[in-house]
Amino acid sequence: MIGQVVSLIGAAMILAAFAAQQAKRLPSDGQLYLALNFAGSAILTYSAIVAGSWGLIALEGSWAVISLASLAKAGRKRRIPSPPGGGRGSG
Repeated sequence: MIGQVVSLIGAAMILAAFAAQQAKRLPSDGQLYLALNFAGSAILTYSAIVAGSWGLIALEGSWAVISLASLAKAGRKRRIPSPPGGGRGSG
């Protein structure tokens, strides 16, 4: 029973992020959108592992890895300011 509730929470996180992105309330490359996708897909990956559902393990596991990589990229982009003058080739 608890596992079902947890997996529903994971699904709700992914669906909430997607709905907010479609409603133009969250950018698809924003940290909150990516964090919700990562957390939700990680939860669903765990649930799929427990259930032994290989197709869902592949789907949700891939979704989690891609979301985590995108989240890391967004974090780096946010911390590293652009160089003055527009970057490469401007001098």
